[in-house]
Amino acid sequence: MSQTVELPPVQTVAQLAQALMACPSVTPATGAVFDCLEGQLAPLGFEVIRFLAGEAPDGPVENLLAIRRGPAGSRHFAFAGHLDVVPPGEGWTSAPFAPEIRGELLFGRGAVDMKGSIAAMTAAAREIPVEAGTLSFVITGDEEGPARFGTLALIERMRDLGAIPDLCLVGEPTSVNRLGDMAKIGRRGSINVFLDVEGVQGHVAYPHLADNPITRLVAMLAELKAMPLDEGTDWFQASNLEVTDLTVGNPAHNVIPAKASARISIRFNDRHTGAGLAARVAEVAARHGGTARPLISGEAFLTQPGDFSAMVSDAVEAETGLVPELSTSGGTSDARFLKDLSPVIEFGLCNATMHKLDEAVALADLEMLARIYRRIAVAALAG
Repeated sequence: MSQTVELPPVQTVAQLAQALMACPSVTPATGAVFDCLEGQLAPLGFEVIRFLAGEAPDGPVENLLAIRRGPAGSRHFAFAGHLDVVPPGEGWTSAPFAPEIRGELLFGRGAVDMKGSIAAMTAAAREIPVEAGTLSFVITGDEEGPARFGTLALIERMRDLGAIPDLCLVGEPTSVNRLGDMAKIGRRGSINVFLDVEGVQGHVAYPHLADNPITRLVAMLAELKAMPLDEGTDWFQASNLEVTDLTVGNPAHNVIPAKASARISIRFNDRHTGAGLAARVAEVAARHGGTARPLISGEAFLTQPGDFSAMVSDAVEAETGLVPELSTSGGTSDARFLKDLSPVIEFGLCNATMHKLDEAVALADLEMLARIYRRIAVAALAG
């Protein structure tokens, strides 16, 4: 017979969210916030595996993998997310790590991005019987930072354990105006390229005795900015290239500098790869006597609309009356890594206050999100 387990010591989604939010966890998160989540998942029958990955400067990073195995041969559904948060900054109405309910809102860092979602996932898991199938939580302490040793390390651990989910839901705050109005079925890729041009220092009155690298760098950037990328696709907006930094560091007004540098950022759709764009930028840089060092943060991906997106849409509509827009807008998330493990969709709270002062979530949205997550998980496990 199916059984549910009471959730000690936290009884409501809001209380669980408050417990997580009360643990300061500026990226990379470690320690207390993971203790808190483990304390909620272990009584539900989850085997909790915590480990550190990586070395300085981008590590070590704490990660948590929790698995509650269902009957042999049953399907496996994964909830994924992160416990780290961005620095709170100054000027909060109340202390950012002392969560406070005022009216119908819960205030505190991580309310929507994304401790509130993790609380809703945990509450949903409480209502799903073991017989339904295998559930897992894939939770990192470094999504907001370099993200080199977070979800990537969790994926490696899951592969080692043979714990590959059939489907994965990431709890990023995807909703815009109302809970349920948007889900993410893909993301654009991201690449930053660091450009350098070497010149010959000299006096500005004798330019024939010098080689001004700024002139060549400006021409290089103009060509890169004019480089045609694409006009978008059915599911993606057009790729865009932006100049994000220009550095010379020349303290003298009468000296032609010896070096000039710049950085560009390209957000690209699935018509491109990071390596392909890096090669195109390097070719332009070389023509102007410069060098290009690429840093690929993630590739574009699309989870084709189908059964999984229908499960998400049906669950959202059942609880909110809304049919979510399926979108690939916004920045990157750890879904860019998880898509190599299984089909992945992102759905979560309203994103209006994420990364802002006085970040807040509606208490009613937390309760509703837990019900939506339960519906999605049950449908995914049923296949």
